Amino acid sequence: MDTLHLVDPELRPLLAVWPTMTVTADNLADMRARQLPLPEIDTSGSTLERLSVPGPAGAPAIELHIYTPVAAAAPLPCIYHIHGGGYIGGSAKSMEPVHRMMVADLGCAIVSVEYRLAPETVFPGAIEDCYAGLAWTFANAARLGIDTARIGVMGESAGGGLAAALALLARDRGDYALAFQHLIYPMLDDRTCVSPDPHPVTGEFIWHAHNNRFGWASLLGQEPGGEGVSPYAAAARADDLTGLPPTFISTGGLDLFLEEDIDYARRLMRAGVPTELHVYPGGFHGFDILPDTRIGGAARRDSRAALAHFLRPKD
Repeated sequence: MDTLHLVDPELRPLLAVWPTMTVTADNLADMRARQLPLPEIDTSGSTLERLSVPGPAGAPAIELHIYTPVAAAAPLPCIYHIHGGGYIGGSAKSMEPVHRMMVADLGCAIVSVEYRLAPETVFPGAIEDCYAGLAWTFANAARLGIDTARIGVMGESAGGGLAAALALLARDRGDYALAFQHLIYPMLDDRTCVSPDPHPVTGEFIWHAHNNRFGWASLLGQEPGGEGVSPYAAAARADDLTGLPPTFISTGGLDLFLEEDIDYARRLMRAGVPTELHVYPGGFHGFDILPDTRIGGAARRDSRAALAHFLRPKD
């Protein structure tokens, strides 16, 4: 596969500073140690509190990173954020530069969960960690100054997959009503790994087919694409998408997850879920890290505009 000519020219420098890495068990520690090319942390408009809170029953405590804007009036809307990393990497801490900017710009709180990673912890460890953090957020909303009617979930890549799965789990358990789900190139479907007709021009850069198989196998504890995979592991496996919250999905035209993301959006619309879908031509996985480019900037603006809409006071 040679798709460099399809990459938006303004995005090509990102491939030099954040080169594609083929992940294996032998170099997983190296993958986890990589730093995203994010801006410097600006602490002027936000505060950060790190708390250890109870995890799922019988499991370790989880860490939550709680960001609030300076001098904002409570009650605040809240984004419950789940970081990406293919289910095998990433951290809540790594997103601090982005989260501080978001709370200052949007006037909201962000609660970011540090969930257990695969392959050390297989399904359902990560999603139950995310659910425990969400439950704690709702239970402690008054102390945090958060409006429980305006709590939604957000994530990128595997974080987007977990956010979608968490929306399903919250709907099915019936304990918490989410205001929205905001999914950025979400990793939704393990069956992409075994597709008999893979997309001919997606997935060359950043997160490719080998990494996808490794990530899914690590999460599931078995080879992806088989029978009996839970929708709380791979949200695209859900048969029924009715009753889910209003949804935003964005992805790049060269992202490996392009077709699974489009199909999930299509199914949400058919289920009567208000859904906004964006596909950015020439964008590979993670392209929106460069907001000072035409499509990176468009993706960032569209995402923030949708969040501002979701977070507004309810009538």
